[in-house]
Amino acid sequence: MIAHLRGTLIDKDPRAVVIENGGVGYEVVVPLCTFYDLPEENEEVSLHIHTHVREDALTLFGFRTRMEKALFLLLVSVSGIGPRLAVNTLSGIGPDELLQAITAGDAVRLQAIPGVGKKTAERIALELKDRAVSLKQEKTPAGASFPEGEGLHDVTAFEEAVSALVNLGYPARSARAAVEKASSRIGKAPLEGLIKESLRVLS
Repeated sequence: MIAHLRGTLIDKDPRAVVIENGGVGYEVVVPLCTFYDLPEENEEVSLHIHTHVREDALTLFGFRTRMEKALFLLLVSVSGIGPRLAVNTLSGIGPDELLQAITAGDAVRLQAIPGVGKKTAERIALELKDRAVSLKQEKTPAGASFPEGEGLHDVTAFEEAVSALVNLGYPARSARAAVEKASSRIGKAPLEGLIKESLRVLS
């Protein structure tokens, strides 16, 4: 599973970018909030990556900050929201305003995002409010950025583990319950350890 990618930005498009690393060009789908923050072509870039695996495709989604990735992972944990809609949601509102809307339970604001209907907005507001509050509490005083090795590590690992289990075919609700139980057993642990313990719970 690719979690981070650093290389030369060789193609830059709002829909996706291409990053060359070791002679290989990786196509990465990015939200507009990340796209606007990218350097010029042929310059070095570093992105946090979520690897989405399906039977017929493997897609990389890239983010400039841990905050953006954490919000993306929260969104895809909601039933009916796939990675493309999660990226579109981040593109349509931006991470700071999205976090504010979720923590406030503002379904009306969420519904104004292109592609997000009334029922989806209500599910986001209901299901993600508590977890979004915990993200907001971890924001540094300077703003929405997190120190590279701190801040969202635990939250991101949790959501990555849930996503990995869903990609393996487990229902989202069962995957989340397993990761919660695994987290209570082992506490802070690397992503790999959390996934292994979650699989033990499911077995």
